[in-house]
Amino acid sequence: MNRKEFVKTAGFAAASFALFPQNVLQAKEKRYAVDKVKIGLIGVGLRGQNHLGELLRRKDVEVSAICDIDSRMIESAKALFSKSGSKMPEIFTGDKYAWKKLIALKGLHAVLIATPWEWHKEMIIGSAEAGIKYIASEVIIGITLQDHWEVVKAAERHNAQVMMLENACYRRDVMAVLNMTRQGLFGELIHLQGGYQHDLREVKFNDGAHPYGHGVEFGEKAFSEARWRTEHSVLRNGDLYPTHGIGPLAHYVNINRGNCFRSLCSFSSKARGLHDYIVKKGGRDHPNAKVNFKLGDVVTTMINCANGETILLQHDTNLPRPYSLGFRVQGTEGIWMDLNKGVYLETKAAKPHEWDDQEKWLEKYDHPLWKKYGQSTGEAGHGGMDFFVIHALIESIKRQVPTPMDVYDAAAWSAITPLSEQSIGLGNETVEFPDFSGGQWMYRKPVFALDDQY
Repeated sequence: MNRKEFVKTAGFAAASFALFPQNVLQAKEKRYAVDKVKIGLIGVGLRGQNHLGELLRRKDVEVSAICDIDSRMIESAKALFSKSGSKMPEIFTGDKYAWKKLIALKGLHAVLIATPWEWHKEMIIGSAEAGIKYIASEVIIGITLQDHWEVVKAAERHNAQVMMLENACYRRDVMAVLNMTRQGLFGELIHLQGGYQHDLREVKFNDGAHPYGHGVEFGEKAFSEARWRTEHSVLRNGDLYPTHGIGPLAHYVNINRGNCFRSLCSFSSKARGLHDYIVKKGGRDHPNAKVNFKLGDVVTTMINCANGETILLQHDTNLPRPYSLGFRVQGTEGIWMDLNKGVYLETKAAKPHEWDDQEKWLEKYDHPLWKKYGQSTGEAGHGGMDFFVIHALIESIKRQVPTPMDVYDAAAWSAITPLSEQSIGLGNETVEFPDFSGGQWMYRKPVFALDDQY
């Protein structure tokens, strides 16, 4: 199903039709409603500059304004403009609410938010209230469950598209497996796994002396993410970063589009990793060695889906380990696991009960988007994923159509964090998963990566 067919369906009309006026949706003859997208960036720290670099490489984008409270990051961002030969943007800085002046600018088609997590809800809602119709946010979109409801209601009330920039959905192997699932190679899907399994100790403790950490400071004395991200590990216990894992899995089983999350249950291990890291790097007498970290080193979450699938997520960032998102897609006809780079399809395997190297399968079923744009990713971050997530956003704005990942996706994926905190706090009780779509998941149809422009 292509996007033009999709927007005509009754389900989409009920859930998302209000997000765009009728005359825009019916503008079939016009290839692009917007030729050059004018966008403002709120937050040009290290992640914001990744996005900025990608935007500056595009001829169909003008970065009109940037905002950050850190003068070092502003200067670094300005250097990117100079290097690219792009026109210098309007700059907003000086205090933590300078972003409100940016969203008040006339003529912006979109804003992109790459700030600490606790600011995302306020900035998304503020942008929607300012009349901005496309709002892209780095993960996550809220801290509390109420935050997520407020973002959804604001998007609906102000006819705004809110797209969470979950780049893992565009990873090449992830999209090849999406192609395989849609062609039925794994049969009916039964169980899926994923997560965020990534040693972040050098990110959480960064004294600014080295580009990638090696310190034991966080908070005011620290640099970049260590200024704010580590505080969440001190005060919270749950899956603090679920979207890299759940985003791709949600597409595999059509969450919010014929399926939905029903319930969730989370468990947390003891917390030792961050304390041990501080002692090893800074000694037992370092002030941070006295900090009690609430976040368990490994948080495991189980989710039950309306159509009967189960999903296991793990958050594991405080212990020594190589990076892995730990994907597993298992159905009645076979299984894929990214950790061992293996595929087993029962009727097609080279040998019974033995893994095939995934490469022959992923190459054969390489997603059409990667076939079309793989050579265009260039210097895009995260192995090309950043190109695709920005491309999807910009193409949506140019066409004035809904983004392929919308506010209901953002809320469902991001809400796993407060729900996991709630479950752990209740002694690992199973908690009900809210339906942010208001029942429209039953009628909406899959759209992600079905249009060759996205």
